[in-house]
Amino acid sequence: MSTCLGSVSLIVPDYDGAIAFYCDQMGFTLMADIDQGRKRWVEVRPPAGGPTFVLARADNDAQTAAIGNQGAGRVWLFLHTDDFARDHARLSAAEGITFEEEPRAEPYGTVAVFRDLFGNRWDLIQKS
Repeated sequence: MSTCLGSVSLIVPDYDGAIAFYCDQMGFTLMADIDQGRKRWVEVRPPAGGPTFVLARADNDAQTAAIGNQGAGRVWLFLHTDDFARDHARLSAAEGITFEEEPRAEPYGTVAVFRDLFGNRWDLIQKS
C-alpha cells in the first residue's frame, strides 16, 4: 500500500472569508464545501495541484489563538512556483498578502517570505 500527504488542516476564523481569500486572492481552487451541520468540510488546492488545505473554522479560544500561528511564528507553508517573477507580482498585488522581504537567491532557489490574510508565514519558492 502506498501513502501520500493528501491534506493539511489550516485554522481560519470563518469559512466564507477564508474561501474568498484563498480562492480569489491566492488563486486556489475550491475542491469541496460540504455542510455537515455544525461545521463544513472545505478543501482548497493551490493552482498547480498538490495536497489540499482543509479550512477548519476555529471552535474555541485555543483554536482562535492559533489562527495565523500554527507554525509558531516560523514559515511553515511553502508555495512552489515555476515562474517566480509572475507569481511574486500576482501575489504582491493581491489583497491580504504582505511580503516581508524582497526576493532573494538561496542555494535551493529564489525565495521571498509573505504573510497571508490570517498571519500565516509562507515562502514563495522557485527551486533552482
